[in-house]
Amino acid sequence: MKKVLLAGVVVLGLFSNVCAEDGAALYKKCASCHGQAGEKVALGKSKIIKDMSEQEIVAAMKGYQDGSYGGPMKGLMKGQVASLNAEQIEVIAKHIAK
Repeated sequence: MKKVLLAGVVVLGLFSNVCAEDGAALYKKCASCHGQAGEKVALGKSKIIKDMSEQEIVAAMKGYQDGSYGGPMKGLMKGQVASLNAEQIEVIAKHIAK
């Protein structure tokens, strides 16, 4: 029993490391508008996302998904985040906020 539990912990740990590394990969599609480090005002209309907290980024991305957040770029961003799941949003937010 202990071996199985330990193996599960090791696999979970490896999965967590892989997900953390995926933040940069997932962010690549964002970088064209927001900049490599989230330093740009996307299309002259967005906030500078590198200045946002991880929680603010998550809230914004989930808000774009459900239509409860956003200004002039609301429609564009809804399409950008529509296919992301909650874990991917968290990983991207961690990547931007670090």
